[in-house]
Amino acid sequence: MAKTALITGVTGQDGAYLAKLLLEKGYTVHGMLRRSASADVIGDRLRWIGVYDDIQFELGDLLDEGGLARLMRRLQPDEVYNLAAQSFVGASWDQPHLTGSVTGLGTTNMLEAVRLECPQARFYQASSSEMYGLVQHPIQSETTPFYPRSPYAVAKLYAHWMTVNYRESFGLHASAGILFNHESPLRGIEFVTRKVTDAVAAIKLGQQKTVDLGNLDAKRDWGHAKDYVEAMWLMLQQETPDDYVVATGKTWTVRQMCEVAFAHVGLNYQDHVTINPKFLRPAEVDLLLGDPAKAKAKLGWEPKTTMQQMIAEMVDADIARRSRN
Repeated sequence: MAKTALITGVTGQDGAYLAKLLLEKGYTVHGMLRRSASADVIGDRLRWIGVYDDIQFELGDLLDEGGLARLMRRLQPDEVYNLAAQSFVGASWDQPHLTGSVTGLGTTNMLEAVRLECPQARFYQASSSEMYGLVQHPIQSETTPFYPRSPYAVAKLYAHWMTVNYRESFGLHASAGILFNHESPLRGIEFVTRKVTDAVAAIKLGQQKTVDLGNLDAKRDWGHAKDYVEAMWLMLQQETPDDYVVATGKTWTVRQMCEVAFAHVGLNYQDHVTINPKFLRPAEVDLLLGDPAKAKAKLGWEPKTTMQQMIAEMVDADIARRSRN
């Protein structure tokens, strides 16, 4: 019999790729979304990859514990993937309370709903490399101490440890994926990779001349979202729940990423990138580099897409979008 999965954050980048993966594996996929005034556009990512009509949408909100419990009681899902969050680091400084409520306490509401109504379900929590923050080791693994440097990272750390606590206290099959930066053509325009690739497209098409960025020397471990959602699924297929770093094990600066993106269309990034202090974080995270050894050994998972391939795909997609519009 086909398995049933519930994905929160289904309209986001990861939710879209995960839904596609699960549908290809024969799952019945339910996607939870909030009531929104922009209901006509919230499915854009799902439509882009051709799965919108195959998902059963459910109204829900991470802040509504009672509603979540009723949803779990009705669906009795085999797997629950909690991807929903206020997920932009920059916005978390402007909305720290909202970020803590949704990204942190919202996960507790999800875990409690699962515990009360469908404790047999396998639960995945989307943790983040931002939890490492002011890194305590040059390469971060599952045992590296956390040192969050933003309200977003603090909220994610709370959610991460609540997942561990529900696993250890109540015996839930609850796993957390500590995902390092992962991008795609479905990435939100507010994130630096997509901001750059969209700007490259606009500049190539003669629609703008420059793009303002912050710290070009920040280093990140960048992978492709479609590779990373496979790791999420693999975690819930294991007999024993656990936590895993999901990363490429390679690091690139924002400057190098810009160079790759502009070079893809025959341009020099130095002619078009300007530094704007307003895009500097109050507390910068200078280096994030993950060690995916555990995921490779226990899950048999490895990233398939290089950073260069991913950025080229994103630039091409943004050129297509801007040309179409």
